[in-house]
Amino acid sequence: MDLEVASRIVSERGAAAQLCVIRDGRIDLDRAWGVEREASFLLFSAGKPLTSMLVHRLAGQGAFALDDPIARFWPEFGANGKDGITIRHVLRHRSGLPYAKSIGRDALLATDWDRSVRALARARPHTPPGEVPAYHVISHGFLLGEVVRRVTGTPLAEVFREQVFEPAGMERMRLGGARVPLRDGPLVPRTLFNRRAVRDAAIPAATMSGTARDLALFYQWLLDEGSWRSATTPTSEGETDRVSRMPIRWSEGFQLGGLPGERYIGARSDPIAFGHNGSNACMGWADPGRRLVVAYLTNRLGGGPARSPHQCAVRDAILAAAGATPA
Repeated sequence: MDLEVASRIVSERGAAAQLCVIRDGRIDLDRAWGVEREASFLLFSAGKPLTSMLVHRLAGQGAFALDDPIARFWPEFGANGKDGITIRHVLRHRSGLPYAKSIGRDALLATDWDRSVRALARARPHTPPGEVPAYHVISHGFLLGEVVRRVTGTPLAEVFREQVFEPAGMERMRLGGARVPLRDGPLVPRTLFNRRAVRDAAIPAATMSGTARDLALFYQWLLDEGSWRSATTPTSEGETDRVSRMPIRWSEGFQLGGLPGERYIGARSDPIAFGHNGSNACMGWADPGRRLVVAYLTNRLGGGPARSPHQCAVRDAILAAAGATPA
């Protein structure tokens, strides 16, 4: 597969970056610009699928059922009308609790796990569970992560290592610990995420760190073992998300392809393609029909969802090189 155009687009932007492309289970490209290939990037929300698939994996092992109320394992969470919120609601971004009081307040608490989960336990749902999609920017990781901690009785980082990182062959993936600093992008998030206390904190929805190769191997693992199928049934067919204000095809853990003008996985993507964007700086996705996996990490934030022409260009160049989905 000729990836010269995609590589040139990445190179001309001038940011530190890594791009890994796997086709038919073979690495076609594993390249870095401005950093070593082993340097760990902050994944932002591109790391959310690791938490989602950890939950699917534990459910498959009988640790809990996805339709179990969260309060069954975390009794305090049932306060203020939240007793009907299930694990599945969170996976679908439909729990009614995309934040405790506001995304900004959640962000200020995010380096303190106990304060973050207490705030969510005390909060009232903003909409009835299941009613509307509303992107769980930060709460996704704390809600699911607290259930995992309580059910397994094991530190979350250790559960990730045993259940996801090691089985997928991700040698440098960690919860926290990114080392490549952000150099560009909006001032406030850049300043926040360049603080060591934030980068090293256990914030599953934002501070996963690793290499593009790690993230690509995660998606290849899902394709190889077939577990992606249980997590990619559409749950939202392009409804406008109440938080991102963008039409998104959600599943139970991923953003899906197939929307006209699709900004997350590319305008050429197929409906069964699945992945996740991370602050328009990072992305990882798989296209099962093309037997294609892509992971692209950079240290330059791209602004809001409507301002990501660079990511769109990289994605579409890769999809053009891959060709049409086989019939």
